Amino acid sequence: MRIAYFDCFSGISGNMILGALLDLGVPLDVMQEHLGKLVLESFDIEALPAKRAHLAGTHVTVRPREGGTGERNYRDIRKLIEESALDEDIKRSSVLAFRRLAEAEGRIHREEPEQVHFHEVGALDSIVDIVGGFIGIHHLEVDRVYASRIPLGRGMIECRHGKIPVPAPATVDLLKGVPVCDSGVEAELVTPTGAAWITTLTNQFGTLPDMHIEQVGYGVGDRDLGSIPNMLRILLGRVKPAFVQDRVMIVETDIDDMNPELFEPLMEKLFDTGGLDVSLVPIQRKKNRPGVTVRVICEESRRRDVVETILQESTSIGVRYFPVQREKLDRRIEEVDTPFGRVKVKISESAQGRIHHVSPEYEDCRRIGTKARVPVIRVYEEALLAAKKTKTTS
Repeated sequence: MRIAYFDCFSGISGNMILGALLDLGVPLDVMQEHLGKLVLESFDIEALPAKRAHLAGTHVTVRPREGGTGERNYRDIRKLIEESALDEDIKRSSVLAFRRLAEAEGRIHREEPEQVHFHEVGALDSIVDIVGGFIGIHHLEVDRVYASRIPLGRGMIECRHGKIPVPAPATVDLLKGVPVCDSGVEAELVTPTGAAWITTLTNQFGTLPDMHIEQVGYGVGDRDLGSIPNMLRILLGRVKPAFVQDRVMIVETDIDDMNPELFEPLMEKLFDTGGLDVSLVPIQRKKNRPGVTVRVICEESRRRDVVETILQESTSIGVRYFPVQREKLDRRIEEVDTPFGRVKVKISESAQGRIHHVSPEYEDCRRIGTKARVPVIRVYEEALLAAKKTKTTS
């Protein structure tokens, strides 16, 4: 498995991401070719060697050739990306990053995400930086992205509406649930664009995972911080973990005033709207009332759908959610022949190929057993035996 570790020792920004990816070996003409699939105003990407505190890397600047196109809101940018000829994984990640950025800005300014505006030069910069970053990851065929904890700066910066604290409010919002630290530096080290990009793609934040390093790239930031090298470092390499690791959201709510019959359609709807797993946990609430915790595991991109479903389909008036890391066995589905028909079998195995569990799919066994008029357990046992004979479990 190929991984990229983002060592954010001096923070992260959009142009630092692009610079580090180009420094890793992503050809500039490949980057420009893919970005050309977006219907944008004319611009140039200037990628030049640069140094910070005696360390060399690549500095990127996006320069519009003519005047801007006016303001774009999130809806405009989403349409621009979705209607392009970019690869689906690049489009999906780019839209999610802008969605998270728009939601963060919306919460701060009390606006709907769809109406959040990204100002003209910033809009072009943000689009090129965010989409270009995902293009680079796609080109390098990275399977998983990890990142260090994120150092934050201090002080105040000037923006369009006056002075705001560092880190910027949108940056703080986007970094909820992410390990951060105080760098002690009086400067903005993490931009909202950088925060949106890294939190969209990263599977785990923390120390460097066990890996074989193949390449290293340095992206140079705009500001010279003196003795501290203002750079982003990306380590590219390979790792073969024992288990699959990923990052999901847990969405929960406690209910003590709903007709129990309504939990079944609620669970069905939650699975339909993106729940990877849904569980009901009995609890005891205030005044000794029996209640139920509805717990949903979902992808971060489906969190809003799950929240809306809970609030619309139950008596809950509020939910809580938080990101969690998972380690799990890899899973695949195969079909085996039994005397009664073909049955799907779920095989769970480690990255080293060791098979831990083999489980015939119940619905297949039930359907085939009903049709053949034999007990479900008989079909189940025949499927397990067939899996062993075909060396599925070897």
